[in-house]
Amino acid sequence: MTLYIVKRLLLMIPVLLGITIISFAVMKMAPGDPTSLLTDLNPNMNEEAINRIRAHYGLDQPWYVQYGKWLKNMLVLDFGRSFAADNRPVIDKIVERIPITLLINILSLTLILSIAIPIGVLSAVKKDSLFDRATTVFVFLGFAIPSFWLALLLMILFGVKLEWLPISGIRSLNYSHLTSLERVFDVLGHLILPVFVSAFGGLAGMSRYMRSNMLEVIRQDYITTARAKGLDERTVIFKHAMRNALLPVITILGLSVPGLIGGSVIFETIFAIPGMGQLFYQSVMMRDYPTIMGVLVIGAVLTLVGNLMADVMYSVADPRIRVSD
Repeated sequence: MTLYIVKRLLLMIPVLLGITIISFAVMKMAPGDPTSLLTDLNPNMNEEAINRIRAHYGLDQPWYVQYGKWLKNMLVLDFGRSFAADNRPVIDKIVERIPITLLINILSLTLILSIAIPIGVLSAVKKDSLFDRATTVFVFLGFAIPSFWLALLLMILFGVKLEWLPISGIRSLNYSHLTSLERVFDVLGHLILPVFVSAFGGLAGMSRYMRSNMLEVIRQDYITTARAKGLDERTVIFKHAMRNALLPVITILGLSVPGLIGGSVIFETIFAIPGMGQLFYQSVMMRDYPTIMGVLVIGAVLTLVGNLMADVMYSVADPRIRVSD
């Protein structure tokens, strides 16, 4: 197992390199550049001034030279300095914002797994029952409702009308004056809506996948044999059937990591949460190339690690599956 993990980590290097090349090329093909924001609306800018600004940012060089310099610095975790007005190191901006994004995504995954798996199992066991039909309606709603529209509705209902929950940021304005316990509840209150919006679509899809897998597993001969031996129905369902039904769900869970990270751009922008998603959106709008590439690299690494964890979890879910060294 250890050797397998080491091999997978080594294989991530060329994959990550390919991701950075494609991302850099697509970014360069996009219209506009950082100098456009400084020069387009400034009547005093002439061609010479524009060229000096481009030379200052290194944009006057061929794209492959720019990429080579960026890659050389990235190998020592130096993503350069932001093109934004603060001119801060990109790595500092990412380290400052990544904890909140990871926290929201971890809470979302926990919520998805803790609710979707039991719902899927019960829907399969009680096939065509009222509970199964109700969850089917819930699934269709989850797939049909756009996350940004749901977020706006929840903000209007719970934030504006009922005034139960905050609708922006991660802390209240009086956060520094609160006690330690009040600070914890203040942050939790700010996280309720973003976490729910982030988990809603995945919750619907994961429960449907679990139901489909369970329906297939409980028709297998070994489940019939287990029941014939007189095993308790709870043991048959949760020990024998559910463990095998989890295997495809683990695969989907690994593939859902990039979707959750990408979704952060939407709900962090809507809820004004200072995370990586909001940072990425602001960087794209400002053509802040170093920050864009830094966020993309971090997202790619998290995605590759998520896929590796899904493969390793196979052997945990089913002892028959062992990754050989």
